[in-house]
Amino acid sequence: MSHDSRTALRICPLCEATCGLTLTIEGTTVTGARGDRDDIFSRGFICPKGASFGGLDGDPDRLRVPLVRGEDGELREATWAEAFDRIADRIPALTGAHGPQAVGVVLGNPNVHTMAGSLYPPLLLAALRTRNVFTASTLDQMPKHVSSGLLFGDAHAIPVPDLDRTDHLLLIGANPLESNGSLCTAPDFPGRLKALRRRGGTLTVIDPRRTRTARLADRHVAIRPGADALLLAAMAHVLLREKLADPGPLAEHLEGADELDAALADFTPDAVAAACDVDAATITALARELAAAPTAAVYARIGSCTVEHGTLASWLVDVLNILTGNLDRPGGALFPLAARCSRFGLGVTGDPARPAAQGEALAGGGGAWGAGRGGEREQRAAAPGKGFALGRWASRVSGHPEAKGELPTAALAEEIETPGEGRIRALVVLAANPVLSAPDGDRLDAALAGRLDFMVSVDPYLNETSRHADVVLPPPPPSQSAHFDFAFNSFAVHNQVRYTPAPVPLEDGRMDESEIHARLILAVSGMHGAPPSAVDDLAITTAITRAGAPEELAGELTGESGPERRLDLMLRLGPYGLTLEELLAHPHGIDLGPLKPRVPEILRTRSGRIELLPAPIAADLPRLRRALGESPAPLVLVGRRHLRSNNSWMHNVGSLSGGSNVCTLQIHPDDAARLGLVDGATVRIESAGGGVEAPAEITDTVRSGVVSLPHGWGHSRPGTRMSVAAAHPGVNVNQLLDGTLLDPLSGTAVLNAIPVTVTPSP
Repeated sequence: MSHDSRTALRICPLCEATCGLTLTIEGTTVTGARGDRDDIFSRGFICPKGASFGGLDGDPDRLRVPLVRGEDGELREATWAEAFDRIADRIPALTGAHGPQAVGVVLGNPNVHTMAGSLYPPLLLAALRTRNVFTASTLDQMPKHVSSGLLFGDAHAIPVPDLDRTDHLLLIGANPLESNGSLCTAPDFPGRLKALRRRGGTLTVIDPRRTRTARLADRHVAIRPGADALLLAAMAHVLLREKLADPGPLAEHLEGADELDAALADFTPDAVAAACDVDAATITALARELAAAPTAAVYARIGSCTVEHGTLASWLVDVLNILTGNLDRPGGALFPLAARCSRFGLGVTGDPARPAAQGEALAGGGGAWGAGRGGEREQRAAAPGKGFALGRWASRVSGHPEAKGELPTAALAEEIETPGEGRIRALVVLAANPVLSAPDGDRLDAALAGRLDFMVSVDPYLNETSRHADVVLPPPPPSQSAHFDFAFNSFAVHNQVRYTPAPVPLEDGRMDESEIHARLILAVSGMHGAPPSAVDDLAITTAITRAGAPEELAGELTGESGPERRLDLMLRLGPYGLTLEELLAHPHGIDLGPLKPRVPEILRTRSGRIELLPAPIAADLPRLRRALGESPAPLVLVGRRHLRSNNSWMHNVGSLSGGSNVCTLQIHPDDAARLGLVDGATVRIESAGGGVEAPAEITDTVRSGVVSLPHGWGHSRPGTRMSVAAAHPGVNVNQLLDGTLLDPLSGTAVLNAIPVTVTPSP
């Protein structure tokens, strides 16, 4: 370490594990990253992404100043003032002429990895008053939000497996050794699974691929892709018919338990075996083992969400946890209790169904005042809530119902292309790259290029989507930003709280990401020219009023910025009564204890109970029954995750590219022989949306009848500035999809179990 080197702490923002890092910094350059051994949550764990923090942070392809499109159609560097002047000139004029629905907003998953991305988008949406909201959720996790909303009345009340205390863990459609976990924030997921095995616990993995996670399991069941809901329904059937169901203390909080048995009557192990390609004896054994375990948890992720019956599968996961008495008990699946106030409206979209005054719109929500210092609030008694509703409005062209205030991202292109009142004419894209992440990127690419009147992107890169923008606003690298995990602490497997200030000062010429968002809100809302602090001040004032807190609380808040003051308020209003000063005094975090039972506290249903068989679920079960008689396609495609990648936005880091992180089509040897494919040779993959070509990788880690392409690739379009990604472009797996196939309850695109044909490339 040189004489001008120093170290600083930073929570890693590169995946959901939120590991603590110790950065080595020379001047203002991050030259190294290692795990923070004193971090109260991650205990020194680090993955290749975290170790490459410096490479991503210092990527020379990151934009440093705004880009504005000139009269010649070319993007050029501009001042911040020019960029916001252009936005303030165009978007209010468009909404004034065509109404608020003329603007669409697209939110990508990097937003939940930054403070600004969590705090400001709800305020932007409220200011715009548009219902044309599209996020990464309908390409990933929306089925879980919808099922939780229907069961518990709160789409954000998602139980997580109690990894450190369970005796039996069943994973379906999840590969946490590669993904580091999702909707389950758990640093060192591999170590936690190995600890489960060491203490005599059982790990069962249901996945069509023999993933790294599956290789660690006691039992690996290679299910046919897309059949997750059928298998889970049959397991629930076994529990009910063999009298193995015992919800325990939850029984007094259940609504609809008597109807569940009849609703699942047709899903016997024998009936579903052929569709799942899992024999009836194995299905029965899975159910009995789950019921017999002292404690157990079922956890499912993207493989079971991005399929035709994703919401039903997500619902059945919690049904199994409920029937076995494992929901809301230690060692089962519990609801984390985050330190920040949970009623601050920090959901990705807010609620465009409810009009708001300007002050309330910018507030971002409120909370219940009166948290006891040093302790948790008393659990409230069960009481009727507002519940969770689907389909409060629908998309203009195809009539897709909204879910959690969002429309399907797969419908974005048609909403831009199709003439008529309400057509999207302007787009605000926050840290999203839907040209690669959504179905039929070619169609969306053309819509962005030819049908929009105006587009703004907040993005550090000129990528496949942002290259179409009229204004690009680049946030600074993560080392120059403070960090607090507003979203992921609500999914953490252990209650804790951590905050890290920016380890590197903001570079001259750059603008803090929070200021970018605040100025964007002012520009689109007719308040251009007001100081960005006005957004935070108004949010704080309105939140205090809605919380019923004393007005003088605003003067007690600490912090050097608006986001820090807002965080301080949220901590003070939160269940532990903490403050920002306390977090700063504990740089490695504060341990808030293991997860605890929280029912009925978390329930927001109209009945005040867990609604075990909600009407939308019951209405969708006939569609699942019809799947019992369908003939499976001879060859279907699934995606895959790599430990050194996170969707499309990390392919420009040289240290993470190459090796096994490549875009190949994995195919079983039997299928390769039948189709005349040679390892390493280029093959043609075709489906409803089109065709792509990729090298074949013949491997028995994927079951027969299944092929696998990774997602996030396809960096071959002109006009981008991502040199490393362009040198290893791969192909866009989502180009195989036409976007018409969705899970009807959640609007989530079906990205897995897609019928394909594979032939040698001519």
